[in-house]
Amino acid sequence: MCPLHKDSIPLRLSASHTLLTAGLLCALLAGCAKRGDISSSGAGIIQVRSACPIVAVPAYTGDVTLFDPPEARTSEAIDVSASISNVQSNCQEQGAELVSSATFTVTALRRDPGAERVVELPYFSAVVRGGTEVAAKRIGTVRLHFPAGSLRSQAYGTAASFVEKAAASLPPDIEQLITKPRKSGDADAAIDPLAQPRVREAVQRSSFELLVGFNLTQDQLRYNITR
Repeated sequence: MCPLHKDSIPLRLSASHTLLTAGLLCALLAGCAKRGDISSSGAGIIQVRSACPIVAVPAYTGDVTLFDPPEARTSEAIDVSASISNVQSNCQEQGAELVSSATFTVTALRRDPGAERVVELPYFSAVVRGGTEVAAKRIGTVRLHFPAGSLRSQAYGTAASFVEKAAASLPPDIEQLITKPRKSGDADAAIDPLAQPRVREAVQRSSFELLVGFNLTQDQLRYNITR
């Protein structure tokens, strides 16, 4: 069980409104066994699919650099730099919904250990469905406090979602193809069920990723890509 942080970003997805989602999806379709585990019953290799999304930071969005003056791009002009780390997620089932939460750490370094200072950095929480479809995006703010004389600061960001289980569920026949045990020597033992187009498409439709990163400007993103 994972209680939601009071400052979480709540998002909802229903089976009939799949473009209104955002957040984590989590429902294990076959207990805690992992793909490739050997069945304790001797039935062979277990095929398991989890509806929990992969939680990740997209390339080039896990760092942000502020310059002073803003138009400068030299190392001497770096005012504050920050990075995202320790991204973690938890999820639970509540009735017809899958409730998920994510947390991450933001660590920052400033150039001058001067007076007390507060820096606010925007971050996004987005759900991508099927690897390409941005189902929803929300913007939050992480507040970094630098005590007087301190160069470093650390803060935490959170996100949460509420998703109908039906939106992340596979059709029973597709689930059976994926999760059924396969013995060595069986005709289909060496065949990946995901090689079948209908299976691959069904898995894509019910697969989600939770992506978290800094909500960068075009200039900030360009700097991350080219530095």
